[in-house]
Amino acid sequence: MGVKTKIFYEDIKPFFDIKTLEETNNGESHTVYILDDEYILKIYEEENIFNIDAEIKLLNYTSSLCVPKIIKNDIFIKGKRGLLFSKAKGESVKEFVKSTHLEQIAQFLKSFHKITKDKKHDNLSSFGKSELKALIKKTENQAFEKEFDSLNIELKNDGIIHGDLFLDNATFCEDKLTCVFDFSDACEGDFIFDLSVVALSWCSNKSDVLVLLDAYDKSISLEEFIPYLRYASLYYCVKRHLANRDYDNIIFKKKFKELI
Repeated sequence: MGVKTKIFYEDIKPFFDIKTLEETNNGESHTVYILDDEYILKIYEEENIFNIDAEIKLLNYTSSLCVPKIIKNDIFIKGKRGLLFSKAKGESVKEFVKSTHLEQIAQFLKSFHKITKDKKHDNLSSFGKSELKALIKKTENQAFEKEFDSLNIELKNDGIIHGDLFLDNATFCEDKLTCVFDFSDACEGDFIFDLSVVALSWCSNKSDVLVLLDAYDKSISLEEFIPYLRYASLYYCVKRHLANRDYDNIIFKKKFKELI
């Protein structure tokens, strides 16, 4: 989350009376401000209005989990739609991910998937093989093509996935998970792929991956999971390559040498 649309107090005043307005400086997709250190204002950049409605619907029927709680959904600022959320306590984990963090995020995802199993979403899969193949073609990168061709994996449509549960999309307070957010990329997809995105960001070695798998579903073997982890790595490397962002720290062969 970051700031692409600059706003001021007078822009907020018609919707909400505030005393402080703080920009955020992390993330890529949408504009996000912190209001009075109690609320989060998310302004959607070039977003299809139906996708926003789908996100609202998803947050409403997963409201029993630690997801953002919507305060106002009828905000329009500078021609763009915004949502106002309550701000959860805590901060994102920057480094030194602990086993308790892995266990809690895995248990959250397990509960989330239980609710969203077989559910439909306005967004069909954004992470499928045909979508990835098209992105790789744009890069003209032979290393990406070689890795894609070597992957023997068939992705399922299990229900709605988060798709982007990286470290900066969750907060903890005294090592307790308080919120998982940024469901803008949620779509229909494969639950194990969703878990592999978490592993890509949250895990540093084989032991971390085993902790994650054990907390999510003991029946998923490491052998079964590795192709998904490779696929997630390739997908996000390609996306970052196209966005001219560094992706060295998520290359599978560099990050998970123990799993090769």
